[in-house]
This record gives sequence, structure tokens and C-alpha cells, in this order.
Amino acid sequence: MPTIISHAAVPLALGLGCNIVSRRLLFAGLAACALPDLDVLAFRLGVAYSDQLGHRGFSHSLLFAALLGVLAALFACRLKTRRLAAFVFVSVAAASHGLLDMLTNGGLGVAYLWPFSDQRFFLSEQVIQVAPLSLRRLFGPAGLAVARSELLWVWLPACCVLSVFLLARGRNAP
Repeated sequence: MPTIISHAAVPLALGLGCNIVSRRLLFAGLAACALPDLDVLAFRLGVAYSDQLGHRGFSHSLLFAALLGVLAALFACRLKTRRLAAFVFVSVAAASHGLLDMLTNGGLGVAYLWPFSDQRFFLSEQVIQVAPLSLRRLFGPAGLAVARSELLWVWLPACCVLSVFLLARGRNAP
């Protein structure tokens, strides 16, 4: 998996780039993109990695992303946005987590289409260095390799997307 910090790149780029995302909705998107990795707690409960409730299982699926979107739509007033905007932004933020994980070079893949398929997927290009699950290894040489990989394959594209949005907004300014 990319680090939890790099999962935030997608909602940050989209939320800051689109002038219509409220601050509260942006924070909901940031929470939604991080939430799927709480499934690592299942290890402590004896749930196997390969189980559908294990790491990169149900919580990394499009269904889970849509459920988070529905939850956001229900709280749209508190998020200071419209229901559709809340649903779309939070769903995309959560769905981006699984997509980024499918770009990594480790693990068992992502149950992106669960419950319609038990298959776990990777994308054809696995360019992101998988982050170690232990903090000790994350702050060592392996973590440095992960940081370089994420800067190149997550943050640089996110900054490019954000720049395009900001340039487009600047050109449309009165």
C-alpha cells in the first residue's frame, strides 16, 4: 500500500482544484481515503490477509466507496454541500485508495469488485513501492524507497492535476 499520507493526494488535488468543495467535504474525503486501511486491525483479530474482510478486501472495494458516499450524502448539510457533490467526492476519494493500492508492487491485490467478484486485482503497471506494515521498517531504508516512489508516482501526478485545475480556474476568472 502507499502510505496513508500519500492516499490523501487524490482528494487534496481534486478538492483544492475544484472551487466547489467545502472545507468540511474536503476533510470527509481525506477521512474516506484513509479509512480502508483500518482493515489492518483485522490481523489482530485473527482475520487472514486473503479473507474478504482482511487487508485490501471489502474495505477497498467500490461497494465500500459507494457506501461511504451514501453516508456523506446523508450528512451533506453538515458538510456544507449538496448531496450529489458529497456522494461523488467521498466515493471518488475512497475508491482512489484501492486504485493506488493496485499500483503497488506487493501484497495479494485488491478486492475492488467485491462482492461481485472475490478476485483480487492489480493494475498492469505496478509502479509504486509497497509500504512496509511495520513502523520500524517504514522509518528505515525501505521507507525511503517508498517515499521516493510515492513522490514520483502519486504526488507529482496529483500536483499536475491540481495545477491544471488552478490554471483553468485562473483563465476563467473575470
